Amino acid sequence: MAALDNLVVTTALPSIRQDLGGALDDLEWTVSAYTLTFAVLLMFGAALGDRFGRRRLFLVGLTIFTGSSAAAAMATGIDALIAARAVQGVGAAIMMPLTLTLLTAAVPAAKRGLAFGIWGAVNGLAVASGPLIGGSLTEHVSWHWIFWLNVPLGLALLPLARLRLKESYGSGARLDIVGTLLASGGLFGIVYGLVRAPVVGWTDTLVLTGLFAGTALLAGFVRHGIRNENSMLPMRLFRSRAFAGINAASLLMFLGMFGSIFLLSQFLQGVLGYSPTEAGLRMLPWTAMPMLVAPIAGILSDRVGGRPVIAAGVFLQAVGLGWFAAVIAVDVSYAAQLPALIVSGVGMALYFAPAANLVMSSVRPQEQGIASGANNALREVGGALGVAIMSSVFSAQGGYDSAQHFVDGIEPALWVGAALVALAGIAALFIPRVGRTTPVARDAEPAPVLENA
Repeated sequence: MAALDNLVVTTALPSIRQDLGGALDDLEWTVSAYTLTFAVLLMFGAALGDRFGRRRLFLVGLTIFTGSSAAAAMATGIDALIAARAVQGVGAAIMMPLTLTLLTAAVPAAKRGLAFGIWGAVNGLAVASGPLIGGSLTEHVSWHWIFWLNVPLGLALLPLARLRLKESYGSGARLDIVGTLLASGGLFGIVYGLVRAPVVGWTDTLVLTGLFAGTALLAGFVRHGIRNENSMLPMRLFRSRAFAGINAASLLMFLGMFGSIFLLSQFLQGVLGYSPTEAGLRMLPWTAMPMLVAPIAGILSDRVGGRPVIAAGVFLQAVGLGWFAAVIAVDVSYAAQLPALIVSGVGMALYFAPAANLVMSSVRPQEQGIASGANNALREVGGALGVAIMSSVFSAQGGYDSAQHFVDGIEPALWVGAALVALAGIAALFIPRVGRTTPVARDAEPAPVLENA
């Protein structure tokens, strides 16, 4: 449910806009309100579970997520939908990071590899099928059902989780309330400024206040991470070139990818006239390709190392977005788009397979939980910022009033997305070459790697 709701709304955006009204900035917030709260509270949710009980907090997160899904389904205005999506992100941030630790306790050690593989496959399936499920429900029932879908699942899971999962606690991790407030306020200010600027102008007082205050708060967050050993994201981790490189690559990769999917799903429906289901199906060569290529990418990364595989994948993603920008037109055929979709999908698969292993091998074992949580959070932040940045480029050059005007806006936005992803590839090249197992990981005592993942 948590992974599905990242992209399930994308193919429903034209129908939501038709039903509830709202401009481009409102549509941006229906996506970003979820990813932003998910990102900034993810590590805080993991720490809450460690301190107050993982099963207990999992139930709390599941309850919040289920209730806010019902609220989103019943929303009668765009503002109510955005508010419900933000609360959904809170529930997901509490629920999602605890799933791996609960899974670890639920299966014998000998079967954990298989269990983690299933967990990863389910997440991949959710991301891949999000646009298709959202499109099918929107076309054949209504967009409200992309949210109603979560409610019976959540209600069924609550008693099962209470009865079948064992309670466990972490090592008493401190709650970094100051860091959470600084990160949340900073990111909200920057995203608010980027979203509102195309509507009211870049010199608007609130826009400038949001951008400058957000930047100042994020600078305060970095300073807090440098000075406080128990911060939610200790800045000492970035002394590792591998950790800094893979996280820079992840942030920039999601900047370009999320923003592109946000705009392309609307292009397929609003300009080319596909139904929501047809749009979701046509995006599958991109979103579903990782399920086919990821095993091959895993074998390659074992043989040649993660850095060249990730760099190749990210550069392929940049080529795919650039291909889209080169061929996009009011009357472009699907055959002309298909190579770009396949290249982008292969690139995404090559990135995802070795990324987690590179994150884990870049830090000491006792820091792997924090490192994994940080990488997940930065990817979600990249998604929220990507939607805001690329929509700003789109609205500066185009709009919704005609098919040609939409194409005039999406073409430069896709070029910006391709450039951002290419920068991610350059960041990946700076990752030092590491083996499959680092000396630190071999020599140190085993640690609960997945506690906060």
